[in-house]
Amino acid sequence: MEPSTPSGVTRDPGGGEANDARVVHLTIPAKAEYITLCRLALTGLARVRPFTEEVLADLKLALTEAASNSIRHAYGRDEEGHVQIAYELQPDRIAIEVVDDGEGFDPALEGETGGDLTEGGLGIAIIRSIADEFELASRPGVRGSRLRFVKVLA
Repeated sequence: MEPSTPSGVTRDPGGGEANDARVVHLTIPAKAEYITLCRLALTGLARVRPFTEEVLADLKLALTEAASNSIRHAYGRDEEGHVQIAYELQPDRIAIEVVDDGEGFDPALEGETGGDLTEGGLGIAIIRSIADEFELASRPGVRGSRLRFVKVLA
């Protein structure tokens, strides 16, 4: 079991100076109207580790695109599902991971340029332009996709 702080924020069990991460987990129904909750959680984290307004706006945009892609592509119109978001806050960076257990995708279709998975949209390209690190993968052995991006907080 992972240790928790009194606020319910999970501390990374590694602890110590080298790994002083706090991880907040949020699970939302795969419905567009719940994306606001993802953004509100991020705004709340900006009070724990302040970001510039520009960085916060960029992170909100990237998170909105990531969550929207999961909601739009993971589940059919009538299929129920959930999207899990993990916010890992470290002294010098924030990592955001968006995971679903929907249809997944064929990584070979993404291509070398990391083409967008949305229908005519620029979601993945926007996230890549904002993030300092970016990962997108189908989840091996299980259904779904995992998108993770990191922003260094100078």
